[in-house]
Amino acid sequence: MIGRLTGLIAEKNPPQIVLDVNGVGYELDVPMSTFYNLPGSGEKATLLTHFAVREDGHYLYGFLSESERFAFRQLLKISGIGARTALSVLSGLSVGDLAAAVARQEVGRLIKVPGIGKKTAERLLLELKGKLADAIGSAPGVVVDDARQDILNALLALGYNDKEAAGALKQLPAELGTSDGIRAALKLLSKA
Repeated sequence: MIGRLTGLIAEKNPPQIVLDVNGVGYELDVPMSTFYNLPGSGEKATLLTHFAVREDGHYLYGFLSESERFAFRQLLKISGIGARTALSVLSGLSVGDLAAAVARQEVGRLIKVPGIGKKTAERLLLELKGKLADAIGSAPGVVVDDARQDILNALLALGYNDKEAAGALKQLPAELGTSDGIRAALKLLSKA
């Protein structure tokens, strides 16, 4: 029903934002990966959306990329996975990291996400097998590049300058995922 919105960021209260579209404020729940890459309040943004109607209300979810929205929708198709859990997965792992975890059947990466236990992680891996990699076109080499780009974007969004962010990124092992990489980079930067 509502596929995309373009407007000004009116409020940012993680994980929710309010997007002012010609005087109408739309409340959107967004994964943290989208939240960190949004411009500041009062600036223009375009978000792809997923509109859900449930017994208890109408909900709107926003994403900066088609791959995030696609992954969110794939997660919702899995029995027992609701919107909150899907947002949690996308907040804890980039789409590239999720696709890599599914391709390699890495339960350990998924159980690091808050709210995901071993059985749920195993079900996610089984249900998503072959669905994310084909649609996103991610190969193992691309996943690492996506993770490093996500880490760089997160550091820049947190206020570090290009030189600081790039310096921290160079010191990180190449195989680190997005969330682990951000944590490691922040530790490096706090020591500097």
